[in-house]
Amino acid sequence: MHKSSEVALELGTPPGSPSRTSEEFEQVPYPPNTTSTETHWGPPRTVVEEELPLHYMNEDKARRRVRSGTGVSHESGSRKYETEYDDEKESYHDKLRPVHIPRVGRGMQRNLPPTNLTEFIQQNLEHITPAVYTLLSCWTRFYEIGKAANVVWDEAHFGKFGSYYLKREFYFDVHPPLGKMLVGLAGALAGYDGHFEFKSGSDYDENVPFVAMRVMLALFGVGMVPLAWYTAVELGLTWRACHLVALMVLLDVAWLCISRFILLDSMLLFFTFSTVFCLTKFHNQQYQSFSIDWWLWLSLTGLSIGCVTSVKWVGLFVTLLVGAYTIEDLWDKFGDLKMPVRTYMKHWIARGVCLIFVPLLVYMASFKIHFLILNHSGPGDAQMSSLFQANLVGNDFAEDPLDIAFGSKITLKNVGYGGGLLHSHIQTYPVGSNQQQVTCYHYKDDNNQWIVLQSWSEPTLNPNGELRFLQDGDIIRLSHAPTTRNLHSHPVSAPVTKLSHEVSCYGNTTVGDINDHWIVEVVDDIQRGSPENAHRIHSLSTRMRLRHENLGCYLRAANAVLPQWGFKQIEVSCDPENNPKDAHTYWNVESHWNDRLPPGEQSLYSSPFFRDFWHLNVAMMTSNNALIPDPDKEDVLASKPTDWPWMHLGLRMCGWADNQIKYYLLGTPMVWWSGTFSLIVSLVVLGIYLLRMQRRYNDFEHGEWDHFLYVGKIAFVGWSFHYLPFLIMGRVTYVHHYLPALYFSVLMAAHLTDHLVFRSRRLKEQTKYGVFAIYILLIVGTFWWFKGLAFGMEGPIAEQWGLQWRKSWNLY
Repeated sequence: MHKSSEVALELGTPPGSPSRTSEEFEQVPYPPNTTSTETHWGPPRTVVEEELPLHYMNEDKARRRVRSGTGVSHESGSRKYETEYDDEKESYHDKLRPVHIPRVGRGMQRNLPPTNLTEFIQQNLEHITPAVYTLLSCWTRFYEIGKAANVVWDEAHFGKFGSYYLKREFYFDVHPPLGKMLVGLAGALAGYDGHFEFKSGSDYDENVPFVAMRVMLALFGVGMVPLAWYTAVELGLTWRACHLVALMVLLDVAWLCISRFILLDSMLLFFTFSTVFCLTKFHNQQYQSFSIDWWLWLSLTGLSIGCVTSVKWVGLFVTLLVGAYTIEDLWDKFGDLKMPVRTYMKHWIARGVCLIFVPLLVYMASFKIHFLILNHSGPGDAQMSSLFQANLVGNDFAEDPLDIAFGSKITLKNVGYGGGLLHSHIQTYPVGSNQQQVTCYHYKDDNNQWIVLQSWSEPTLNPNGELRFLQDGDIIRLSHAPTTRNLHSHPVSAPVTKLSHEVSCYGNTTVGDINDHWIVEVVDDIQRGSPENAHRIHSLSTRMRLRHENLGCYLRAANAVLPQWGFKQIEVSCDPENNPKDAHTYWNVESHWNDRLPPGEQSLYSSPFFRDFWHLNVAMMTSNNALIPDPDKEDVLASKPTDWPWMHLGLRMCGWADNQIKYYLLGTPMVWWSGTFSLIVSLVVLGIYLLRMQRRYNDFEHGEWDHFLYVGKIAFVGWSFHYLPFLIMGRVTYVHHYLPALYFSVLMAAHLTDHLVFRSRRLKEQTKYGVFAIYILLIVGTFWWFKGLAFGMEGPIAEQWGLQWRKSWNLY
C-alpha cells in the first residue's frame, strides 16, 4: 500500500470545458521544509510540509503549490501583488501587510507605481488607519498648545539650554546633548535668537516664539501613535489589539501632557518607540538573513538606540531589551547544527557593527556636534579640562602669565575625568576635625582661588623682592585667598573615603604647622614632555601631583560626592597610596594672576576630542549621582517608584494660583491600571500554562505558544528593564520617569486581551466585539474626563469637579 502522500488523484475537468495547462492555475509559495532557528522571542518559521488537499477542492479552488523564493505573484490588471500561503489569516498584520518574498540575489519584489487614485488607495489600505490616528494625534498634541504663555516646569532648564546653542555658549547638563540640540534647532527654525532666560514661571515676551517651538517638539509626541500602531502590527496582534495599543498611546493624558512643552521627554519616548518598532521589523526579517531588508532594520535598530541614549541615559534600558533579544537569538543559532560556523560568525559581526558600533557612532557624533556649536565660553566651562576651555572663544586663559611664581594667585584643576576646581568655603566639617571644608567645585567662583606661598621654615615672602618661580620638588603652602587659611591635612579619616586622610583649611597667614606643607611633583608637560624637560611649572600645560610633606599622601579628588552639608560637592582627600597613574591625583594650574609677570604668549593647545568626550561623560555621571533626595527638605514634586504603576501620585507642573493655567502630570486611569493589572495577570496565565503543559495538556496550535511568549517577553522584559532599576537608584525620582515603562505595560495589556479574548476559540464574535467596545469606551471616557490635566485648567482648582479619584492626588 502506498503512503497517502504518494497517491496521485486525477480530477479531470468538467464535460465541455476546454483543456487547461498548469500555467492557468494560481500559484502560491509552498512553505519551506527547513529547520527553524526561531527563538521563543517569536513564532517559529518552520512550516511542516502539508498534504495537498486536492480531493475536496473544486477546479476554482485548486492551487499548485510551489517552493518559496521564486517570486510568485498574482495578476491584478497590470499590477502584481505578492501573496502568502495562509487560507485563514488571524492577525491584522497578516491580513493587510504584503508578504515579502525574496527574489534571486536577495532583492525584494516591489509594487509598481500606481497609475490612478484607486490603485494608490488599494496599495496603501494598510496605512489608512494609522494615518487617521496620526491626524487625531495632531489634534490632541496641538490643541491649545500655547494656552499657558509662561515657562512651565522643566522648560526653565531645556529652553535655556536651547538658548545656549543659539548663542553658542558652552554649558553643562547631566543629559547627553541630542535632545537639547533639537530644542535649539526648533528655536532657530522658529526665529528665536536665544535672548530669553527661561526663568521658572516667568511670562514669555513677544519675541519668544514659544508656541512654534512647542509645536515642533510636539511632533515627536505625534509620531508615537503611528509607531505604536505599526509595532502592534509587526508583533502580529489582531486588528482589535492594534486599535487598543494606538488608542491607549493616543489618549493617555500623561504622554499627551509631557509632549506639549519644551521638554526632552517626547523625544525620549519617540526614540524608545522607534527602537522597539525597528526591533520587531528586524525580527520579522529573520527568515531571510543578510538580505537588504534584514540589514536595513538591524541598522535602523542600532540608529534608534544611538538616538535614544543621546537624548537621555534612560535610553540604555531599551538598549538592554535589544541586547536580551540578541543574546537569546545568537544562543539559539549556536544550537543550530546545520548552520555553518562562518555564517554564525557573520551574525555576530553584523550585530556587533549595527547594535554596538552604530549606536556608539551616533552617540559620539552628537557630542562632536555639541562641541562644534558651543565654541564660546559659557557657564559650563569649569566642568571641562583647562585645555578645552582655553580653546573657547572669549576665554582668557592663554593671556595668563606662563610661569608660576611664589606669590601668584592661581586656581587648581583636577585632571581626572569629571574633575573640578580645588575649592574651600567658610563652612566646616560636621564630622572629623570640624575644620574648614575643602572640596572640588565645577563652577567658577572666588572660593576657587589660592595663593602660592613658601613653607613656614622659609622667610616671609617679599612682594617686591626677586621673583622666585615654582619648580619641581618645591615645598609650598597654598593659602585660600578669600579666608587666608592654609590647605591642610592630618591623620583624620576623610568623611566619605575612610581609608584616606581628611583635607581641610587651617590657620591663617601667621598660624600654621608642618601639615600645611605640600611637595610639588611634576608628572609631565603637554608642550615640553617628560618631567626632566619641565622643571618650571607652567599654567595649563604642566600636570603635577601634590604630596603631603608630613604624611606622604597625595592630594586627590575622585568624584566621591559629599552629603548635603558639603553641598553635594566633590570630596577632596589625601590618599596614602602612591599610584603614579592615578589621574585623580593630577592637578594643573588653570587661571593665573600675577601683576609682576608679563601676559602669556603661548599658543593654544588643542584638546583631543576623545578625552573631552570621556571627561564630559564622567562629569555628567558624577553630577547625576549627586541628584539624591535631601532628607532635610521635602520635595513636593518627587515620588517613589512604587507610586507609579497604580497612579498613587501625580506632579504639579506649574503654580497652582487661581489666576494660573494649571497642568497636572497624571495618566489616564484606564491605561495605567489596565497595564499594571495585565502585567500581574500575565505571570498568572504563564504559570497556569506551564502547569498544564507539565500535565501534558495542549492548549495551543502550532506556533501559538511561541508567539504568546515572544510578545510577552517584549512587553514584560521591556517593562522590567525600564521600571525595576528605579527601585535601586539613589537619585531623586519623579512620575515622568515611568513613562517609557508605561509603553510596555500598554503592549502587555493589548497582548493579553488579544490572547484571552480576541483570539479565543470559545468566545463568539459578538462577545469579542462587546469586550472591544467596552475597553474602547473606558479608554475614551477616562481620557475625556481627565483631559483638562493636559490641556490646562483655568480658574480655581475647586471648580474642577470630580478629579479626586484617589486621596493621594494633590490636585485640590
